[in-house]
Amino acid sequence: MLQKKLDARIIFGILLAHVLLFITFQEKNVFWYLFTASMLFLITYTILQEEMDDQQPIQIYLTYGVLSGVSLFGLFYLGNIIIHIIDLPLKGSVAKLYKQMSPTQIWQYIVLFLIIIPGEEIFWRGFILKRLIGRLKILPSILLSTLLYTSVNIYSGSSHLILASIVAGLVWSSLYVWKRSIPLLIVSHLVFDLFLLVLLPLS
Repeated sequence: MLQKKLDARIIFGILLAHVLLFITFQEKNVFWYLFTASMLFLITYTILQEEMDDQQPIQIYLTYGVLSGVSLFGLFYLGNIIIHIIDLPLKGSVAKLYKQMSPTQIWQYIVLFLIIIPGEEIFWRGFILKRLIGRLKILPSILLSTLLYTSVNIYSGSSHLILASIVAGLVWSSLYVWKRSIPLLIVSHLVFDLFLLVLLPLS
């Protein structure tokens, strides 16, 4: 039983992600270069270890992806309004996060949408969560994968990013368990970030 629950590939993958993201968040001047390289490493590692799930036809994963992405942004938008109404100190964290991590150049948007977002879903849901499901029950797998997804963001020093990772991680992990489609999650994540960073940035 213990051997079944322990997975050296998951452990190595998590350690690799922590090392890469720790270095990435420490080097603010070259953040986007390092972030892109880190996700390419994690994508490569995942492809070598695991096949990607795509159990939904294109019309289904596009529909659910867009709807879930918009709904998740709506949840964040509402949360941001509440933060301002009750004057929580997280307001400053939001502004600081946007200043430090939002794309500012065209190439940064390109790598965000073509490499970083797909890479996060491929690694955290398509590899980590998928392998956890094979060893644990569904709910513990969702919770643990969300915790692991959140854990690498502690190096950012942003309480807002950590909170956002928990909420988004729970949503995307649950979507994966429900539909078993990485393309669906990528579409959802793309739509969410499109609204968050381009169409209706939070202030």
